[in-house]
Amino acid sequence: MPVTEEILKNIELWNNQSGTKSPEEVLSFFLNEFKHRIALASSLGAEDQVLTRMIANIFPDTQIFTLDTGRLFPETFDLIARTNEKYGIRLKVYFPDARQVEKMVNEKGINLFYQSVENRKLCCGIRKVEPLKRAFRDLDVWICGLRKDQSVTRFFTRMIEWDETNNLIKVNPLLNWTEKQVWEYIKKYEVPYNDLHDKGFPSIGCQPCTRAVKPGEDVRAGRWWWEDPEQKECGLHKK
Repeated sequence: MPVTEEILKNIELWNNQSGTKSPEEVLSFFLNEFKHRIALASSLGAEDQVLTRMIANIFPDTQIFTLDTGRLFPETFDLIARTNEKYGIRLKVYFPDARQVEKMVNEKGINLFYQSVENRKLCCGIRKVEPLKRAFRDLDVWICGLRKDQSVTRFFTRMIEWDETNNLIKVNPLLNWTEKQVWEYIKKYEVPYNDLHDKGFPSIGCQPCTRAVKPGEDVRAGRWWWEDPEQKECGLHKK
């Protein structure tokens, strides 16, 4: 969807109107406004599980998809099954192109991402960014579970944004929520979540690129822990 002045004006208007609204109210507006041209891109993290529960209650036919990179934790696959069963839905799963993965691994090695930021971004590009672009076909809006206090790279994120990389409107309903609010919601409504969260993993991605965090560390410290904090995005939320 090409950006227009009208879209940019609407984004400003929506941001002004959304300042005092709850995540459910923000979701209700966009789900009803864009119907089947909107989807939740779920990483299966705590925030996205909260959004899944909200969406299932508001507009259960909304598309919710996730990416299977081929390097996920077993606990993550288990969560997909439990989420589908809990809400009577079926998360759509996108996979990377096998030929691209095969070429990358044969040329760079199975664990190339430890060698350089360039290699890590190549791996993320093939395993995550490319499948995401396929998932975005025929969409005008994507819903995301970003929160401001997750990392330094996300502090200036807005509730509604224009995603220049993917040419879509991006909605972050939980932007202003704290981690405490997320977990209070999960406990209150018995939302399924990844068992690794109880083992010191606040943010969970691919198995080789995720570790538990130490007491006092940033919630994103366990993601690509060998890199500088300013580099810690896979490309899905590139600005």
